[in-house]
Amino acid sequence: MTPTVVFPVIIGGLYAAGVYLLLDRSLTRVLVGFLLLGNATNLLLLSTGGYRGLAPILGYAEPDQMSDPLPQAFILTAIVITFGISAFVLAMIHRSWALARNEAVANDEEDRRVAGRHDTDADELDPDDLAPDDRPAGHADSLTTRRRTGADLMEVADDVTLPLPGDER
Repeated sequence: MTPTVVFPVIIGGLYAAGVYLLLDRSLTRVLVGFLLLGNATNLLLLSTGGYRGLAPILGYAEPDQMSDPLPQAFILTAIVITFGISAFVLAMIHRSWALARNEAVANDEEDRRVAGRHDTDADELDPDDLAPDDRPAGHADSLTTRRRTGADLMEVADDVTLPLPGDER
């Protein structure tokens, strides 16, 4: 293989591996996938810079002999963004491990409920036709209502169960 084919193949392989790892529920694999995507992006930006040339800041060469500084600036920006997001994902992994001793994202009951819905276009939905559990949070029957308890007046949402003052359960 020629050198001009190797570089795009490496970039494509890094992107493919990064996307594959991003789709996992393990946060550690998500982090590794994101790092692979960041490195693939850096290589892609490096390949857009063209052939090696002289430093543009010195001014000793003609403009056609200088290297393009814009991809280098983009790569530095991509490195900073990758570092920041990696630090955030590492903090999420640490927090998840400290709370649950597990860093894999579990299935959510809300995700299962949404996945079980029938295929309906959002423009055709009328919130009044939906079951009460499927209605949006701002619908009329899920807004706060006033409930009188003794001398106090307390606002309570219909979809949240809150202990009222004086209730001993």
